[in-house]
Amino acid sequence: MRIKAKLKGNVVSVKAMAKHDMWTYDIAEKKTGDRNNANFITHIDAKVGAATVLDASVSQFLSKNPIFKFAFKGDFKKGDELVMTWVDLKGNTKTSKAKIK
Repeated sequence: MRIKAKLKGNVVSVKAMAKHDMWTYDIAEKKTGDRNNANFITHIDAKVGAATVLDASVSQFLSKNPIFKFAFKGDFKKGDELVMTWVDLKGNTKTSKAKIK
């Protein structure tokens, strides 16, 4: 996952790309003949320290390698670490970190 986090005032703007094939049920059936081969991101969250700044349940509507943009306010400073994690339908997880600039 690629993450960019920038602080301006007391607002942190984040842009992140999750690398994932995002096979919907229809794509899985078309490519393999079995809908059970579908696999897409179902949950994504982001934390700075103990503070959760994003917690989202998502579905197969996202494109391949989806991009997430969001912003949050708080008492954060440059150098704090943003940790993002996604979980897919098969239970695979990916965690990435970035420092707030």
